[in-house]
Amino acid sequence: MAKININNEALKNRLQEAYNNGKITFNDKQRDKWSKIYGIVGNHSAVHICSWTKTNLKNGPACYKRKFYGIDTHRCAEMSPATAWCHEACVFCWRPMEWYSRVTMDDSEVDDPVDIINGVVEQRKKLLVGFGGNDKVNKRMFREAYELWPSHWAISLSGEPTIYPRLGELILELRKHPETRSIFVVSNGQEPEKIWKLKEMDALPTQLYISFSTPNPQMFKRIIRSVYQDGWERLMRTLGMLKDLNCRRVIRITLMRGINDDDVSVQEFADILNNVEADYIEIKSYSFLGQSRKRLSYENVANHEEVRDFARRLESKLKSYRFHNEDPNSLIVLLKNINSPYNDFVVGPKAEQSLKDGDARI
Repeated sequence: MAKININNEALKNRLQEAYNNGKITFNDKQRDKWSKIYGIVGNHSAVHICSWTKTNLKNGPACYKRKFYGIDTHRCAEMSPATAWCHEACVFCWRPMEWYSRVTMDDSEVDDPVDIINGVVEQRKKLLVGFGGNDKVNKRMFREAYELWPSHWAISLSGEPTIYPRLGELILELRKHPETRSIFVVSNGQEPEKIWKLKEMDALPTQLYISFSTPNPQMFKRIIRSVYQDGWERLMRTLGMLKDLNCRRVIRITLMRGINDDDVSVQEFADILNNVEADYIEIKSYSFLGQSRKRLSYENVANHEEVRDFARRLESKLKSYRFHNEDPNSLIVLLKNINSPYNDFVVGPKAEQSLKDGDARI
């Protein structure tokens, strides 16, 4: 099995330096690099047109979130308010973490949420405009994608969104727009107090993802590589508070063949997840993409049968979760908590709008 090909200590030192220094803005070199990948918005935000949106516009398969949660793939705004800022350097991350410059932001340094939202809409249109002349593109879907407000906001593109200190305000602003149907936030769980602050502000997203891909502190240190010495403990605090958050809660496990897929890992995952009252558990194979190819190998990509097998083994150890859905195109399996009060399909930006009450599917 391929080994993780990276110098942990050197990267740890770089992250620690980033933690202590830097400015909350793209410098010229960073802006040049990031603008080749994303549409840059202001001093620290970005938007991207993902491969699933591009494929779906050509009448191809939609993102798995369409199948699982009813999300409009072609009307998705995948964005980040902290594009180049993260506390972790996960070996499986396809993002160019080597370009990350700092892991803290101060309120006085950052862009206003309204400016970020307006900038994302503007930059997204610029990234989409070329699809209008493509004969393979579904014209109706293109008009909806280009002309209408994004119905789904995926705050997950790159970096860690809880680093942006005005995340709650950003979510509240998005809720104000009548065409915003869903807001998903993906977090590494390293800032439990900031997630709790969203609850206090009544600014929790429709659906909150917490990444949880290593089931013990030793593996966490080797694979996730948080800048915080107590990174594992921070993640455990975040997982422990999920039961008190009134939003749809998802645990995301990135499965890596030969790293976190053995029976010992399954039992360790189960021991923790049995005490976490999340609504869903997504188990998704690692993708051999981007910068992760310098750290892992294609051998670490689990095929769909392996993802399904892991999910079944995990399900057998869990008290309240059952195999619920899958999408072979995305190499992902969904487990659902039998006690979850939520419909699968999202019908509004506040989680309570998806509470079980008849058929909420669209």
